[in-house]
Amino acid sequence: MVAEFEDSALLKVLGADGFGFFPAPSTAAAKVCAQYGVVAIGHVREVQERFYAISVERRLQHPAAVAISNSAQRAGAATSAPPAS
Repeated sequence: MVAEFEDSALLKVLGADGFGFFPAPSTAAAKVCAQYGVVAIGHVREVQERFYAISVERRLQHPAAVAISNSAQRAGAATSAPPAS
């Protein structure tokens, strides 16, 4: 391991300069490859990324925020494991 970063831009620049490899979302692979002159070496299906939405409002009002929240709740309910006995 050369280094560990929390700054994804620096991580990609060092990876592009040949100092190792770095993860990138599959949905952005073509853009990352073109921008940094790198190639994808594989895909990992088991990795998941979580996103959090924080609002000062008690009740979401913006239609896009409501749609994202509803979708996330449905997906969470569909993928949550049954409680341990």
